[in-house]
Parts: sequence; structure tokens; C-alpha cells
Amino acid sequence: MTELKNFDKTPEASDIAHHFHGYTDARRHQDVGPMIIESGQGIYVTDNSGKRYIEGLSGLWSVGVGFQEDRLINAATKQLKQLPYYHNFGHKSHQAAIALSDQLVELAHVPMSKVFYTNSGSEANDTVLKMVWYRSNALGKPEKKKVIARTRGYHGVTIASASLTGLPNNHRSFDLPIDRVLHTTAPHYWKEGRDGETEEQFATRCANDLEALIQKEGPDTVAAFWAEPVMGAGGVVVPPKTYFEKIQAVLAKYDIIFVADEVICGFGRTGEMFGSITYDIRPDVIVMSKQITSSYVPFSAIMMNDRFYQPLADESHSIGTFGHGFTGGGHPLGAAVALENIAVIRERDLVANAREVGTHFLQRLETLKESPLIGEVRGVGLISAIELVNDKATKSVSTVGKLGGLMNAAMQRNGLISRNMADAVAFCPPLIITKAQADEMFEIIAKSLREVESEIGSA
Repeated sequence: MTELKNFDKTPEASDIAHHFHGYTDARRHQDVGPMIIESGQGIYVTDNSGKRYIEGLSGLWSVGVGFQEDRLINAATKQLKQLPYYHNFGHKSHQAAIALSDQLVELAHVPMSKVFYTNSGSEANDTVLKMVWYRSNALGKPEKKKVIARTRGYHGVTIASASLTGLPNNHRSFDLPIDRVLHTTAPHYWKEGRDGETEEQFATRCANDLEALIQKEGPDTVAAFWAEPVMGAGGVVVPPKTYFEKIQAVLAKYDIIFVADEVICGFGRTGEMFGSITYDIRPDVIVMSKQITSSYVPFSAIMMNDRFYQPLADESHSIGTFGHGFTGGGHPLGAAVALENIAVIRERDLVANAREVGTHFLQRLETLKESPLIGEVRGVGLISAIELVNDKATKSVSTVGKLGGLMNAAMQRNGLISRNMADAVAFCPPLIITKAQADEMFEIIAKSLREVESEIGSA
């Protein structure tokens, strides 16, 4: 048996030689090496030098119940001992997947019919796009294949889901987006709103932009619309008042499927079980991952209503099979952990905790607006961000990403791991965080901001 190396705080040459990191500058990584996390407990993680950090982004927006939750570990161990693997092809199933499907449909705030399992949010969104095209063919509408997502939206990194994503670096040099995937206005009032335009007027303009795009492309060619209730990787963009009400009216007018990407927002993040509840979204399809298992196990799910499902079932019967699925789709380990994870969230009322602690934390962040570098503070529940600027009047920066990078580095030095998207710095701690811990997190943010102010002032 190969023995694992006991890494010290100096990056190992083997990591640089063999480990190709996602979302990383590969050449720069050769110079700086990796930060190696050895353990986690609650909202904290510890690196291989023994330094402890608050994990202010829940890993990647995902470790809802915190690190080292015994109930999830025990659920995984029990399932591994009973049935470590099975699939759902050819009329086969297992109890964990059946129970989870029932649980998810019960949790849904709008009538849902079926659940289809994949392994990641990217795979799930990719699968939904295939289903959208399959469904249009089933309905005898082969021309109704275009889909619309939003600039700055994030839906994954596979070829199809990265095309839905509206971020330039997910497209550059990948020859993306693919055809039939379109993008409309990002609903960021602070950044995209015009002088004198109210939030509701901006929301109306966003809806008008969507309708104009549909009209331009041809209403009979547009099949579906994708949206996160709150944009995550696009900078924690909270929708303006009446936005989703107006968007849904446009979709209903043209018989367009609404896909709610709840990969980040789902399972309590916004202070409701789903972000769709927070913003009164009534989707046809809900995509779930990340917090569904608190990322203890890679797992994702697609929940759909009968309007979406029935044509898929008809077409599979006509062909003789639904020719799509994954070896690990509905994996018993993931399903068992998801069931226990949801039980923990419900029994400990972590949705309410996200709402209450999130409100407290956001109020504390609001006090930072006195800083000359803070352009906006935004958030809902336990997902929030500060937007850094060099000039408040023009909402501009001298070099895109510089302030965000400085702030991110300062926080990490001071014991808080987070992530900056250009000059927006995001906060998305585990749902278990207490007010006292949120205050601890805030103090690190405030200290780091003062350090960045001093660094900028002395430059």
C-alpha cells in the first residue's frame, strides 16, 4: 500500500508536477504552490502548518452543516456497509434514492413530479439542456431549441453548462458558448441601473430586454430560461424588487420553461429552503447540488414538474428508452448522505439560523460602507458580498480585480478564507454559524479592509 506523504507547509514538487488545479493560473501555481488544508471542524479548517481559518465560503458555497458532522459520516459508513453502489438503469433502484426522491418532492414549494440524479451541478444543468431539446422534439417542435441564461450567471463548466454560464473566462479559448444558448441582462441594479432609474424600473427594463431577445430570435424558437435566484459566482447578485415577477410574466406569455438553478441557493442558503421561495419563483425544473449533501459526497439532482416530465416519458416510450444517465447517478452513498443532511438542516432549523444570523451579519457588513473602498454591500440569508471600488461616485476601479485580490489575501492572512470575483468579495459561511462566530468573521473582514485601505493609501 502506498503511504500518503506528510506534507509540510512548503509546497511539494510532486503537487506542482502532477496536480492540475481548477480555477487556477497553472504557471503562477508553479511559483506559489498550494495551500494545503489538513482538517475541518464546524465552520473552521486547519492548514498543514496548524493555522486555523474560518471557512467563509463553505468550501465552494456548499458545506452547509459544517465540517466533521458525525451524522453525515455515520450515514455514509452505514450505507457503504449495506450497499456501497448500485445504479438506476433498466428499471432498477435502491431504497436511498427512492426515499430521497420522495423527500425532495415533499420539500418542493410548487407541485413537482419526478427527480433525476446526476453527480454535479454542471452535469445537472447539462442534462436539463439535453432534456429541453428532447422535450421539444417530443412535442413536435424541433425548432424550439434556443435557451436563454443571463450575463454573469453561473451554471457550470461542462460544454453545455459553461455555455449557459455568462462569465467570459468560462468561454475564452474553450470555443464557447455553443449555438442556441443566448444571454440577457444581469439583474444587478447597483452596477447596471441607469441614473434616476428605480429598482422596479430597472426590473421592468430587464424583463423588456428578455422579451426583446425572444422577439428577435423568434418566440417559437425559444424553449427555456435559466436563472439562479441569487447569482453566486457572478458576484452574489441579489435580484431587484419585482424582477422575478416580471420575468415570469414574460416566460408565461411565450410558453417558455423556467429552470431554477438552486445549486448554491438550495437547502437554506437564502433563509428559506429554496431561493425560489425567497423570490416567489415558480419553476418547472429545479437543479440541486452542493448543499444537498453539504458536499461530503459529490451528488446532484434535477426535480421537474409534470409539464416538463410527461413529454420526456412519452418520447422515451416512443424510442424505447431514455438514452441518458450516469454510472454514479443516484449513487446510494450520495442519496443516504443527502437524506441525513436534509434531516440535520430541518431538525436544527438551520434555515431559520441562516435567516437570523445572516440578517445580523449583513447589518454588520453595512457599517463598512463608510470605507472609501466599499461601493456596495449586498446579500440575503447567509450569502453576501462587498463590492470594492477606487471611486465611489463612478463605481469604478483602477485595475479590475486588484482590490478584490488584495482583500482576499488580507483576509486569508488574518484567518478567513473567502473568494473574490474580480472586486466583489463573497461570504457564504456554513449554515451552522452562530452570531458570535459571525462577529468573529466580521472583525477579520474589518481588520483586513483597514489593511487594504492603508496599502492603497501608501501606494
